[in-house]
Amino acid sequence: MTNYTAVMDFFLMEFSNTRELRVLYAFFFLLIYLETLMGNLLIIILVSLDQCLHTPMYFFLKNLSFLDACLISITVPNFILNNLSHRNKISLPGCVLQVFLVIQFAVSELFILTAMSYDRYVAICHPLHYETIMSRGVCVQMAAASWFTGSIFGVLYSAGTFTLSFCGSRTLPHFFCNAPSLLKISCSKTHVIISISIAFGILYGLFCLISISFSYICIFNTVLGMPSLQGRSKAFSTCLPHLIVVTTFFMTGAFAYLKPVPDSPHLLEFLVSVFYCVVPPSLNSIIYSLRNKEIKIALCKILWNLSHYTLHGGVNNRIYM
Repeated sequence: MTNYTAVMDFFLMEFSNTRELRVLYAFFFLLIYLETLMGNLLIIILVSLDQCLHTPMYFFLKNLSFLDACLISITVPNFILNNLSHRNKISLPGCVLQVFLVIQFAVSELFILTAMSYDRYVAICHPLHYETIMSRGVCVQMAAASWFTGSIFGVLYSAGTFTLSFCGSRTLPHFFCNAPSLLKISCSKTHVIISISIAFGILYGLFCLISISFSYICIFNTVLGMPSLQGRSKAFSTCLPHLIVVTTFFMTGAFAYLKPVPDSPHLLEFLVSVFYCVVPPSLNSIIYSLRNKEIKIALCKILWNLSHYTLHGGVNNRIYM
């Protein structure tokens, strides 16, 4: 069987052949992308500048926001440009790079979400030992481990992509390159590396899911045993945003990677696959900025300092003149 992999471009699936609809979709996803980017950058800036937010929970939140901004930037801007230019072609190196980066950031994000659940577990179940267990060194090591794990999976999946042969259709049933879509159009009868990568990915996902579930079982047992209603309410309020984010991440990820890839996806399936790359990153910034009291206080402090600086700067300039 001839392998045309080395000299091949792929064609990404489009929403519509109508120019007006493509422009409408591009504008809609541009708004979502800008909201996501600004929301996550705002969290990164606030956590970096406000000393009160220099805690393990917000350290992981800053890492999560950075990964979200990276993850959505890999796929959505290219999708917007393709809709506006009516160009849906991507080269093999570009496709492999997209597979690597999407897997790397998604796997790293899952690691960070697991670390955040462990942080809440230690804070609520072992508060007296919290500072010792969740020291700065431990948090940095967890963040580094998330990037290392993501890179390993990214290399596995992208290496598996290079081993596939493509001798038939070159149209991917997706708006970006991912392993299930590439397997769908591949004419390779064996794809050992991809199969091993998927198996490891499923095991990794299950391990993280079990770890998060165990953390929250212990958290709920501890919280329900608290005598103070105010204490229970405060503990639940710190866990609820994380639970929403984790649930959304697992549901959209499972739908995108575990369901069979159709030959010609319907509009609903196509929209869900788009939302997998859009909803978790955009939802994270909204949840953690709107529902988090400390983030709101940090934002108000920075805005007040900026207005105070601008006002006094203007007064000083007028006095000088």
